[in-house]
Amino acid sequence: MESLVECIPNFSEGVRAETLESISAAIQGPAGVWLLDRTADADHNRSVYTLAGYPGPVLTAAEAAVAVAIDRIDMRHQRGQHPRIGAVDVIPFVPLGETTMEQCVKGARRFAETVARRFELPVYLYAEAAVRPDRRGLADLRRAGFEGLAQAMREPSGEPDLGPRTPHPTAGATAVGARRPLIAFNIQLSTTDVALARRIATQVRERDGGLPGVQALGIDLASQGCSQLSMNILDHDRMPLWRVWETVELQAQKERVSMLDSELIGLAPVRALTDVADHIGVATGRPMDERVSQAAAWLRIRRFDPGMALELRLAAVRAAY
Repeated sequence: MESLVECIPNFSEGVRAETLESISAAIQGPAGVWLLDRTADADHNRSVYTLAGYPGPVLTAAEAAVAVAIDRIDMRHQRGQHPRIGAVDVIPFVPLGETTMEQCVKGARRFAETVARRFELPVYLYAEAAVRPDRRGLADLRRAGFEGLAQAMREPSGEPDLGPRTPHPTAGATAVGARRPLIAFNIQLSTTDVALARRIATQVRERDGGLPGVQALGIDLASQGCSQLSMNILDHDRMPLWRVWETVELQAQKERVSMLDSELIGLAPVRALTDVADHIGVATGRPMDERVSQAAAWLRIRRFDPGMALELRLAAVRAAY
């Protein structure tokens, strides 16, 4: 076991290939850090990168990516379906290997101080890195969106933890945190009725009395001719993917629609997929690639390959260096 850190920065750009490639190049600059995954979505107008490595190089790579994003993304002209407060919307750090959450929190706060100072960027600290108890949840921090950020910051409850007390003119603000592994899991529904998707979201998400540790939004996917239930699973041990799937399926049946397929944004821990394999009766003695693939098939995860399991991807990428 080594002391490693995973970082999953989310950028408010999902269309312009040149910008996305420049961010990738910045991330892959330092030695000792590996770019594991990159997902971009035009409807959300958002991209999610997954990198991992030794703590120092990860912080350096993340800072380089922030520099590119602030230079190339102008929030005054950005439009998309996903909630966001800035060009670099959120940067979570996740402990891997022997790294403790306490170490991850210290690294996240140090990183937040650096980018706030270097880029004159307002920064909110959230999750385990929060310094205010009301800022542990991400949804509340970006409820105002970029368009309402200036007004929100004028309220005592809306002042950032670090950096200027007004939004960056083109980059807005960012949220930096430390957290456990999160699974970004979306389900496409056989309807263009986004109001229906939003009704299902209220039945599923924790804040409205639904599943513990689940955040959910109903989103219009115009380019795909359907609506989507966009979810974050905050603790897959507490709320396994199979239970989320079956709960959404039940609510969809009540609304007289079906589930077309699902998708992972970024990577998922191996255990989140093997829990599904156990639930559907895949023998524990089968090869790991087969077990996670059968779990993904049951969940109808589009374009799945075993490398979408975090630990398998990390091992493969490191072996290639």
